[in-house]
Amino acid sequence: MQKALVSIAIAASLGLGATAANAAILDDVKAKGYIQCGVTGGVPGFSAPDSNNVWTGLEVDFCRAMAAAIFKDADAVRYTSLTSQERFTALSAGEIDVLSRTTTWTMSRDTQLGISFVGTMFYDGQGFMVRKADGITSALDLSGAAICIESGTTTELNAADYFAANGMEFNTVVFVDQDEVVKAYEDGRCDVYTTDSSALAAERSKFADPSEHVILPEIISKEPLGPVVRAGDTQWFNIARWTYFALLEAEELGVSSANVDEMLGSDNPAIKRLLGVEGEFGTPLGIDNDWAYQIVKLVGNYAESYEKHVGPDTPIGLERGLNALWTDGGIQYAPPIR
Repeated sequence: MQKALVSIAIAASLGLGATAANAAILDDVKAKGYIQCGVTGGVPGFSAPDSNNVWTGLEVDFCRAMAAAIFKDADAVRYTSLTSQERFTALSAGEIDVLSRTTTWTMSRDTQLGISFVGTMFYDGQGFMVRKADGITSALDLSGAAICIESGTTTELNAADYFAANGMEFNTVVFVDQDEVVKAYEDGRCDVYTTDSSALAAERSKFADPSEHVILPEIISKEPLGPVVRAGDTQWFNIARWTYFALLEAEELGVSSANVDEMLGSDNPAIKRLLGVEGEFGTPLGIDNDWAYQIVKLVGNYAESYEKHVGPDTPIGLERGLNALWTDGGIQYAPPIR
């Protein structure tokens, strides 16, 4: 019942946000000179600040790419750290312009909260992490184990489904913030830590001895993580969506931050359209025609961002897998710019 009341309250607040969404977000963003980007409290590789409070990560790069497209300045972004419980209300209320924060695209969120998912920046799945010393090798051995979990997330629902489907005792230790979940696991208040497998890898990289912790092989859910905007502003939605597609299209066409200036002279029509040499593809978005050139020049293509923040050579150490381009065995795919 409590959850039902909370849902009603959130829906009510999001309904107010839908009215606010009728304003032209691009005009507001241009007037203030920056994009307000909602991010996590700090997930390495995705969105986390360094000691100088400079935010980096795959999801941060998405906001930087939007800023590059609009302002020709990838640093024209300010960041708002949000919990899972705060994120949708903050977006609806106009406290942020875009949410780029390890958020799973689900039907209920997409159809009931007055928000629109832009695309999938990272195809993820939920996993489990345990202490190596406990000798656990499968999630099927976790019946009755104390599981640290963040409330109000698909993680909580997925785990409940998995344990019920396998006839296992579900014993959770619930927290409202991801940092609290991690701390509780480190302090030994629970046996298991569950969330998206990418976040498990990210958090493990921060432990004193990551080798003491094992991510179990089972992936129990589909977690397409992507940026989100308020519903009701088609222009803003299209800017966000085509920013995502431009990152992918640039990789597919072999256009990178290192060669983008050289590629301006390419004879390939698709590259000409991507970089604004031909066509007027910025006009319907309300931005300059070199919007995608600015993205690649100032941020890079999708592969550059992935390899820099979460790829195999980073402490996160994630292979591309499903996040490879469709031409390389993955499912990342951008419609043509034409």
